[in-house]
Amino acid sequence: MVARQDWEAAAAALAERHLVLADAYERFGALAPGRPVAAGRRFAELSRAIVYQQLAGRAAAAIWARVAAVVGEPFTPEAVLSTDLPALRAAGLSGAKTAALVDLAAHVADGRVRLARAGRMSDAELVAHLTVVSGIGPWTAQMFLIFQLGRVDVWPTGDLGVRAGFARLFDLPATPDARELAGLGEPYAPYRSVLAQWCWRATDGEDADW
Repeated sequence: MVARQDWEAAAAALAERHLVLADAYERFGALAPGRPVAAGRRFAELSRAIVYQQLAGRAAAAIWARVAAVVGEPFTPEAVLSTDLPALRAAGLSGAKTAALVDLAAHVADGRVRLARAGRMSDAELVAHLTVVSGIGPWTAQMFLIFQLGRVDVWPTGDLGVRAGFARLFDLPATPDARELAGLGEPYAPYRSVLAQWCWRATDGEDADW
């Protein structure tokens, strides 16, 4: 996990690149991710990310609480695999998310996905490693990189909040699509995770439950 002072240095460096970003730094600060979780909790956090996909924060939090209660503690791959599928569905998971959670548990349990090694992988390697799991796409992997590993240069161009926030920050006439945002973000490497958080804040992303 990147230390808070490194995030602050990244934010300060980013603020020097554009007056818009200097203003964002003044308004929002460095926004370093929270304290890192232990390697043994990475499976639970990635499972949580699956539950939160495409849901508003409060609804996702309620479903996650029920899923966690059904599976029990510790929230491990083995515990998920021993939980009846109807019980997971009854907790509020869709069929697709139930399948994704079980597939993640199977991949971790048999060693095809090795979360303990995640910190030693590059961003691209980890995205490729995680997206072999059904239901885990680049966005979920990128959220894991930012919020669990503290990577400073992740640019989630598929995130609507980042795209809308970038348009708001820079007063663009329209929200860029993912391909456009990829190019627009290039001048701000290697600090794009910081920029992504400012984009979320610009569109009330501070309320996101991550």
